[in-house]
Amino acid sequence: MYYKLTMLKKLIITSIWIFSFVFNAYAGSDGELALNKDKPNEINDCFEKLNRATFSFNQGIDKAIIKPIAKGYRNLPIPIQRGTKNAVTNLSTLITIPNNVLQGDVKSAIINTGRLVVNTTVGLLGTIDVANKMGFPKYERENYGQTLGAWGVGPGCFFVLPVLGPSTIRDTAGSFANVLGGDPWYNASIHGNNEFLGEGVYLTSKALDGVNFRSENLESLDNLETNSIDFYASIRSLYLQDRENKIQNDQRGKVEVIYKDDNDWEEIDNK
Repeated sequence: MYYKLTMLKKLIITSIWIFSFVFNAYAGSDGELALNKDKPNEINDCFEKLNRATFSFNQGIDKAIIKPIAKGYRNLPIPIQRGTKNAVTNLSTLITIPNNVLQGDVKSAIINTGRLVVNTTVGLLGTIDVANKMGFPKYERENYGQTLGAWGVGPGCFFVLPVLGPSTIRDTAGSFANVLGGDPWYNASIHGNNEFLGEGVYLTSKALDGVNFRSENLESLDNLETNSIDFYASIRSLYLQDRENKIQNDQRGKVEVIYKDDNDWEEIDNK
């Protein structure tokens, strides 16, 4: 019985971790969904029939596991939610900094290194965003898929991976960089031989990142599904447009669905 419960726990944590990879790929830097109002470039959906079938399968997983957990997370005290978000965002800086360097943005790399040091120490392992209170510039997440795009690598075919969700050839290649040495947190947790860190700690941190994101975007994703004639096409467009926005570092012409207060949402048109 204990073995079965342990396996179930790992399955749930892993599913949430995978979910966080999916949606953080097109989430805003602070967990916001952003959709450019301009028409997207021609979509290269090479495997649409298979993609739609996989998309339906993934939606079942979300409704059965991820969404209920995210709703429960919403009931936690706001300080706990905020501290969790700050902590996982602080960990993401470990991936952002090398990508700042790879993209030639040394200034942002220095700023984000300072942010990481301040929040990890004074901010109690990142649970308090002291850097923001000190006036550091707004934090923007970067990853290896964005770096490849900045280097001129095209997205390639769009496809939906089982459980992993929406991606492109470029972004999938970029995600592999995390487990091939590009993510210091992964290295320290999985390969660090440290008694305080391990696989469970790493998966839990990723799971919390995914739950936090899903919780913040419960209404926006529900509204998108309700108001979309074709939810698959809407998600595909959202993913591809937002990835392009991040590669171009373009904040113009977006409609952002943002989480204002405890249960208050607002759309802002940034022109």
